[in-house]
Amino acid sequence: MNAKFSKKMQKILILGIVCGAVLGTVITYAAASRTVDQKKTVMAETEKKWQAENKKLKSQIETQSEGEKSVESAAVLSEKQPDDWALVLVNDSYPLDTKYVPELTEIASGYSVDTRIAEDTNKMLADAKAVGFNVHITSAYRSYNDQTAVFNDTMQDWVNQGNSYLDAYNETKKSVAVPGYSEHALGLALDITSVDYQGLDEKQADTPETKWLMKNCYKYGFILRYPSEEIETTGITYEPWHYRYVGKDAAKEITEKGITLEEYLGVK
Repeated sequence: MNAKFSKKMQKILILGIVCGAVLGTVITYAAASRTVDQKKTVMAETEKKWQAENKKLKSQIETQSEGEKSVESAAVLSEKQPDDWALVLVNDSYPLDTKYVPELTEIASGYSVDTRIAEDTNKMLADAKAVGFNVHITSAYRSYNDQTAVFNDTMQDWVNQGNSYLDAYNETKKSVAVPGYSEHALGLALDITSVDYQGLDEKQADTPETKWLMKNCYKYGFILRYPSEEIETTGITYEPWHYRYVGKDAAKEITEKGITLEEYLGVK
């Protein structure tokens, strides 16, 4: 009786172990299946997110490339004049061909501009004088060599103040364009101050002459090129004396929108 009972118990235990193993396998498989399904869902969602981000990135790159191409094509002035010559962008990312020299017209003793803007420039200066403002041109067209001299002199001033040459170079770049990267070489830029106060600093913005120019320059095709609130965009510190010719239509839109030339052209 005991031997038979023992054999039955053994069969029951073996059957239990087998059933348990099968059930465990089924449970493990089910759990694994759920895990796989969850992973598939996560992967699908991740892939969908990546596709959306890639699409957005591709669109941004294409938009940026189109903007850069339009600016790059306009920046080539040595052999081919672009139709939009007044909108040529020259900054620390877009250098001007060092061989470029515009046809110049003198507008004041020792100061010349691109001949194409001479009429508008003279009218702006004459109209300022007619309403009682005494403006003074401190700089107009500068050749590559002239710009080099200005840059070196300014850098030397920083060195004389105890700065290293590297620090002096970096400080100079904030207010004086590196030779080859200056708008003055285009013949489309003017530095204009009040006769009574000719300092090239932020106080210039408080003079009656500069206030008039800031308000009215767009009517003659000019913009204040380096506004105080756009230093990160232009890369140049606030210069309330620096005016750039861009054409009357562009100047009006840029002034009304309160944007920079970079933003108008769609580049940074």
